[in-house]
Amino acid sequence: MKRPSAYSTVKGYGEKEILIKKSRFITYVDRVETEEEATSFIRKISRQNWDATHNCHAYVVLDGSMVQKSSDDGEPAGTAGRPILEVINQRELVNTAVVVTRYFGGIKLGAGGLVRAYSQSAAAGLDEAGILHWTLHRALKITVDYPAMGKVEHELRLTDYDWEPPVFTDRVQWTVWVPVGDESAIRQMVAEITGGRGEIEPGRTEHRPRLRSTP
Repeated sequence: MKRPSAYSTVKGYGEKEILIKKSRFITYVDRVETEEEATSFIRKISRQNWDATHNCHAYVVLDGSMVQKSSDDGEPAGTAGRPILEVINQRELVNTAVVVTRYFGGIKLGAGGLVRAYSQSAAAGLDEAGILHWTLHRALKITVDYPAMGKVEHELRLTDYDWEPPVFTDRVQWTVWVPVGDESAIRQMVAEITGGRGEIEPGRTEHRPRLRSTP
């Protein structure tokens, strides 16, 4: 499966504990690139919390194909792993693994209570980890004469594009990472400043992250 031009993941590792009717629910979240990384993360957390009542989990990985798996780890079927997975999917996240560890506090929650508890815990953990929006970018090498350097750099600073420090030879060069489809704006800017004498050479593409707020 080809990776889409845009997708979202968690920013990185996150951990959050909440207390629900005397049971401790500790959520562990991390970004993973493969199913192997997801299962390794789950094993690590389960070993770390070997004395927990349950270590329930879910993950969604875009690794050649879309892989989604979950486990109730002894909780009644459909009350833990599936709710965690649904929270991941509601936020349209991929390459994300979530483990919710429960230390039973003596009060039974019932099936509906468990679904709410695991959903709430997963959401709290994802909030703690943060979210990144990944977009396919193209590297553009901009080359201009020295008289145009100041104006071009000023315009670049007004954008939210990632760009690398200039390289100085007989001319000035920048490598600017622009979302695929937005290249024309940069081309127009350089053409206007340089009177058409600036050069832009398209390079490779790669996915790059951009922060976005949690829905």
